[in-house]
Amino acid sequence: MGVNQRAAVPMSMDEIAQFLDRTRVLTLATLDRAGKPHLTAMWFGHVDGVIYFETKAKSQKSVNLRRDPTITCMAEAGDTYDQLRGVSIEGTAHLIEDTDNEEYWRAAIDIYERYVGPYSPEVRPFVETMMNKRIVIRVDQTRFRSWDHRKLGLPPMPLSGSTAGA
Repeated sequence: MGVNQRAAVPMSMDEIAQFLDRTRVLTLATLDRAGKPHLTAMWFGHVDGVIYFETKAKSQKSVNLRRDPTITCMAEAGDTYDQLRGVSIEGTAHLIEDTDNEEYWRAAIDIYERYVGPYSPEVRPFVETMMNKRIVIRVDQTRFRSWDHRKLGLPPMPLSGSTAGA
């Protein structure tokens, strides 16, 4: 009988946090009116183990989440099987639309710092402009799935195939 590789590859919660802290893009899945997945690549915040997105208040993902708050997001890295690693987070979306809410600004500032640079009171007007007509989505996680194929101890695999030079 074969070895259960799935049992060997999960990340610990610390490993998940470190991975998310280094990840720049998550794929976000919401459900459209027909119940089909609507996927988008998103910049995100990661504050105290919680995932946040910011998006236009009238975006399709916002419309979808108001109708059905089911949400899944995923990040993955690695170009060869022996290097694949990633995290999938299932949960319920909590929309934060009140711009006076402290959590709204904490998430907005974290996203700004991840993709633009250090926050200071001098850049507050820029962050306010960035957040104009936007909401914050908090992912209330119900399940994590993770994998890190580096834990399998496989020999290095060459990057090959028709997409290797792309």
